[in-house]
Order: sequence, then C-alpha cells, then structure tokens
Amino acid sequence: MFSETRYALNGDLRVAYRASAEGERDIVFVPTWFTNCEVLPELPFLQGWVEAMTSLGRLIFFDQPGTGASDPVTSGALPNLEQWADSITAVLDDLGSREAVLLASTLAPAALFAATHPSRTTALVVLECDADPMSERTDGLDPDEIIAGLVAMWGTGESQHVINPDMPWNEEIRATWARHERLAASPGTVALMMPRVSELKVRALLSTVRVPTLVLHHTDDSLVPPAMGKYIADHISGAKYVELPGRNTYHFVEPWHQSFQEIAQFLTGHQADVADDRVLATVLFTDIVDSTRRAAEMGDRDWRALLDAHDAVVRSQLARFRGREVNTSGDGFLAMFDGPQRAIRCAMAIRDAVQTLGIEVRAGLHTGECEVRGDDIGGIGVHIGARVSALAGPNDVLVSSTLRDLVIGSGLEFEESGVHELKGVPGEWRLFAVASP
Repeated sequence: MFSETRYALNGDLRVAYRASAEGERDIVFVPTWFTNCEVLPELPFLQGWVEAMTSLGRLIFFDQPGTGASDPVTSGALPNLEQWADSITAVLDDLGSREAVLLASTLAPAALFAATHPSRTTALVVLECDADPMSERTDGLDPDEIIAGLVAMWGTGESQHVINPDMPWNEEIRATWARHERLAASPGTVALMMPRVSELKVRALLSTVRVPTLVLHHTDDSLVPPAMGKYIADHISGAKYVELPGRNTYHFVEPWHQSFQEIAQFLTGHQADVADDRVLATVLFTDIVDSTRRAAEMGDRDWRALLDAHDAVVRSQLARFRGREVNTSGDGFLAMFDGPQRAIRCAMAIRDAVQTLGIEVRAGLHTGECEVRGDDIGGIGVHIGARVSALAGPNDVLVSSTLRDLVIGSGLEFEESGVHELKGVPGEWRLFAVASP
C-alpha cells in the first residue's frame, strides 16, 4: 500500500517519508515528535485508520529530522520551528505535490506551514493539540517531571497506554508500540529534543492561519484538556471545533471512527461510510490430516464418535487460552483470539492433545484486521489465515511473518518455512513453523 521510504532534502538534512497510492487529495500526517515512517503505517492496530484515511486521498507519513529514518541531529544543531515546517515543504516538493491537507498531531510546524503557504494548504485538521509551551501549563503538571517520566518509560510502550487509556491494550500491543518507540528515537534523543519542542510558542501564529481548519478534541483527555483545543479554534478565523467523547490523545488508534467521520465530512462534504465492526485478531484454522481416508476406513458411526472427541478437545483448549470458536466445517475449526501468543500456544496444545486420539491436525495462524459479521468473521486477515493453514503439513503449527514478529521475546521459537504466494493475497509471504519443544 505504501511506497518504500524515500528522502526529501530539507537544507542539509534528509527527511524520510512514505506515501500511499495517489488519490483525490494529498494528506500529510504531521507527526508527533517521535515517529518512524518505516514502521508506523504498518502497525497492525492502525490498519483500519490507515485504510480509512487512504480512501480520502494519498496519505503521507514523514519523520522529523533527528527521529525515525531521517538524518540525526546533535545538541548543537537541533532544528528550529522553521526547519520543522520546512520538512513539510521538502516532502511535498519531492512528491511533486502542489497542495495538501495537513493532519496535525503536532500543531507548531503545521500552523507555521499553513500560515506561510496558504496556497499549498488545502485544509488544516488539528488533532488534540496545544498552542501553549509546556512551561506555561496551568493544570499543575510539572514539565520537567513530564519529560523525565517520558524518558524513563521510553522504549517500553507504556507511555502509549498512559496517553491513550481508551485504546485496546494487551502485552502484544505494548510490545509493538515499544518497538516503534525504539526505532523512532533513543531515550537520549527524547531527552535532547523534548525541552526544545516543549517550549514552542505558536499562539501568535493562530490569527494568521487563514485556511479551512477543523479542530478535533476528546472530552476527557486529561493530558491535553479540551480547553486547549477550544483556544486554538477560537483564534483561527472560521475554524470549526468538534469535541468527541473519549480520553485518548491520539485520533488514529481505537476508537477512531467518529474522528475519521468528522474529517471525511470536513474534507469531502459528506459523511463517510466507515465500518465500525473491524477488530484486530489472531485467527486460527485447524483441520484433521487425511480425514477423508480415515472416515472411509472407520465408517460413519466410529468416525462421528472420533470427531466428537476431537471437537471436545479443541473446545477445551480454546476455553483454556481465551479463544472464541467462530465456526466448524466438518473436521476443522476457525477460532479467533485477542492475543497472538495465546493463539499459538492454543494451536500447539490442540496439536499435542489430539494425538492421544490417534489423529493428527494441521494449524495455520495469522494476525490481522477482521470484519465481524454477527457471529462470523471475514476480511483479508481471515483469508490469509486460511491460506497459511492450507500450506501446513501434519502436526505443523504454521504462522505468518506478521504473527511471528508480534511474539518476539515470548520464548516461542520458529523455523523458516520459506516464501510463498498465497492464493488471492497480494505479494509474497514468509511463513514460519513453530518449533516443537
């Protein structure tokens, strides 16, 4: 969906960026200060939001100098606000883009660009931002303590849960955020840059922004209270302010649907039809090896009894590992899990347990976004899981590379199973077999 990472020249600094396919409009995501564009668009729990945003146009991610895949900076050469805004110019110029919507998770560079280059700014969308320097906060929070706490937690992913308490959270999500943090910046880089960015003053800029502006804010965000968003909207001429229920600082993590619909309405003039029945899940497919031959050898009655015993074993293990049975088809099961590691361990337990019945199973797993259809599930994530399962051999627990990457550090071990084309699924896929203990 996204291009390989490319570099735009901002003075002597190279700014890394990635873009989706061309669309009706260009949308530049002006990032929070520490991102990695190699990783961010591919985080599993952002895929629903990314897919929705790309339905509106070409979505562009970039890393500010000093972070992510962009050129590093030193304490003696930290960028200033002008250089941060110039990163937007550099990326648009490199893409040959005349104008873009700015989707701002950080206000300062976006506001400066919009005010300086109104002819290149189709619209400004402000997501949970503050126009005040951190040192002038009136809510009793100490800026030095905030920075010290962020640096201490950096690389663990825990800060993401603090600032987005409504976001779904488990160990796998934490570990994925942690990896993104580590690839976005080191703790030392965070400590180096935060004092600079926390002192940015953009109140004086607001009255000079004369492009269509939408300000979105969550009602119960304790880190960036709604009054801060309201102030921005009140001081940008003609800005529209919308307050949404919730506590998250980010608008691109769950639950993001209401925020996206407001953005779509603002940019297109009509309400977007976005499904709210998508979830990130790990899907497990199992089936009995050589079932047709075994059924013919045993006869209907004995085979039915064996199937009943098999089903009881599978359901027992699903209950043990918090899996949800979706459906059965003859000798196979489709189940879904809210944790990738639990799904793999459940598949291993099923494989081992049914051997006492004198049968073998194969299992295939994948983690991806699934569409919930009543009691059933569908979507590309389910298709990939089914294709992985079809390539598994007797007693194999075969997983996609997506799933393998999510459980690194879990103690599970894997063996390469080659690169495969999955029927009906774009691209080539690396598969891995769970190593038997």
